[in-house]
Amino acid sequence: MKSIVPLVLVMLGFAVIAAGVQVSAASSNASLSPTYDITTLAGKVASIRGTQGLYLRTSALIEQEADKLDVGASPPYSPDAITPRYVLSSPLDGTSVSLPDVVVNQDSNAASQNEPAIAVDPSNPNRIVVAMNDYVSRTWSCAIAGTPCSALGDGYSGTYFSNDGGLTWCCTPTDPAHLGTMIPGVERLTGGIYDAGGDPSLAFDSAGHVFYAGLGFDRTTPPNTVAVNKGTFDSEGALSWGAPTFINPTTAPSTLNDKEWIGVDSHVGSPFQDRVYVSWTRFIFSPGRGYVQSPIAFVFSKDGGATFSSPQSIVSNVLYDQGSRIVVGPDGTVYVFWDGTTRFGAFDSIWMVASTDGGVSFSSPVAVAPLIDIAPPANTVFRVNSFPAADVAPDGTLYVAWSSEVTNATSYAADPVCASASRYSKCHSSAVWSKSTDGGSTWSTPVPILPTFDASNRVAIGYPVTQRDGKTMLTAPGARRVDTFWPGVAVSPSGRVYMSAYAADVVSPWQTCDKPASPTAVGRINCVTPTVSGLTNAPGNYTHNARLDYVVADLTSGMTKTVTTHPVNSRYHFGGGFIGDYTGLAVGSDNVFHAVWTDTNNRQSVTWWFGFEFVPTTISQQDIVVELEPDPVRVLHKADEILLGPRQRTV
Repeated sequence: MKSIVPLVLVMLGFAVIAAGVQVSAASSNASLSPTYDITTLAGKVASIRGTQGLYLRTSALIEQEADKLDVGASPPYSPDAITPRYVLSSPLDGTSVSLPDVVVNQDSNAASQNEPAIAVDPSNPNRIVVAMNDYVSRTWSCAIAGTPCSALGDGYSGTYFSNDGGLTWCCTPTDPAHLGTMIPGVERLTGGIYDAGGDPSLAFDSAGHVFYAGLGFDRTTPPNTVAVNKGTFDSEGALSWGAPTFINPTTAPSTLNDKEWIGVDSHVGSPFQDRVYVSWTRFIFSPGRGYVQSPIAFVFSKDGGATFSSPQSIVSNVLYDQGSRIVVGPDGTVYVFWDGTTRFGAFDSIWMVASTDGGVSFSSPVAVAPLIDIAPPANTVFRVNSFPAADVAPDGTLYVAWSSEVTNATSYAADPVCASASRYSKCHSSAVWSKSTDGGSTWSTPVPILPTFDASNRVAIGYPVTQRDGKTMLTAPGARRVDTFWPGVAVSPSGRVYMSAYAADVVSPWQTCDKPASPTAVGRINCVTPTVSGLTNAPGNYTHNARLDYVVADLTSGMTKTVTTHPVNSRYHFGGGFIGDYTGLAVGSDNVFHAVWTDTNNRQSVTWWFGFEFVPTTISQQDIVVELEPDPVRVLHKADEILLGPRQRTV
């Protein structure tokens, strides 16, 4: 988004995906202007990152899919299974997910799952659906016309469901003929026309149907779409999904649909009961010039998602946007929040519009608060964003949360220093929230979701360690404030308000790999650095590595609970650069919250990965995890008790 420090953003612009950039030779001087191949994801991503004066990015899923290094095996396929020489890991990691946390995805072959969304049936608090970017097809051992399914698979639209409050989950997708509850009809191995999909969003209607909104797209050609599937539970509690309805499908290289969200008016008695709403970012590009703008588009359905209205832009002159979020009030008012800026805005802001006529028309945008888009938390490498999360209470009070870089001070502000090269020494990422009691006209001053974490320093564990020269020591880094980010918001029908966020509250050593195996997909598992005579720890030197806990706050009672049972190491799968764009939080009519996040504390055996066969090898992978919360009032603890408790001190 917009920044007041152009130099920083120019430097970011150089960090583009090389495969998507074509440097023009038309210039006769040394200052060459880049042009972009906007027919590919890589070119589109590169043009956004190369736009001076903007700090804007597509979703982390699109950026990951645009990376041509992470493609599957190609013919001829090797008949020999790979035996990894060294698999990077840490003795500080967990080896399994333990109660009260439960793994949602049911594959047993070390597939990646990330970026979860969650919804609870408003009429049945024990019925829960979780959606995710699901890479399970990358581990399928089947073959189609001699090509491994694992090589044909990609990031897909995955779902799992529970009828017992999250204790058990169904179902396991194993091959194209046995999709479990994977969304059908979008990606090729699920009967669709697109290479990949994901970016999940979920919502229930008042009759117990669940709706999934996601993306479908190709890596190297223009076709892309927003897709909505309707799910139905039978009398036995089994979930099945109907065919997708495609929204704004396009083959034009000038358009990329990204980061959609779905909302449904599930309020009985609302004038628009069961109307389905979808918003998304509509990136616009021009040949050669690249990125032009990215307004938020919006549609609605009056027939249960079978058909949708014509898309409309709802942002007025706030044209540089990403990360929209829909919530619906009990009176049927539709609210849409997003992260964006006007052409000459000094800062990004969280913006909001409202519709009182079922999504036909919208109010003018209201700026909730300015923000500085967050950088990756210190000592991490994964992609991040400042997208909002929101919900509305039964009395109409609106709650919105987001993440911003803030100075290490006590009050919220968008300070220019936090967009500069000094931000890691003077600022930290803070998940904050604001509320409105007048329908979004005015908003409270933002405050941290997790104030005790936000005001505290990280805990260092596992230090010192000896570097591979056998002499040099890596000691704990200096004190640094805890980064909090990717918030969730959920309000129960009785008005109980929950919020959540990751907290990078632990820092530890992580051993690097000097020479990952080639190609990149294999190198995600296999480190081939040979032993160097006279040196120890042959894979590479250690670096500092922030670990994440997931934390839920009950704003109604003022209580806070860390729901992860072991800090999460983000370095697994995709080189540590991608764990999603958001986390999830939902609450049922029983006031029980359900938090969901990406976790890496489970170890499984991998055989197939991106079309490459391995001798069965135990690795850590990304899983989607929920926390069972049978009695939130009884087991919640104050934030300071959690932060200073023995678990974090003795990992």
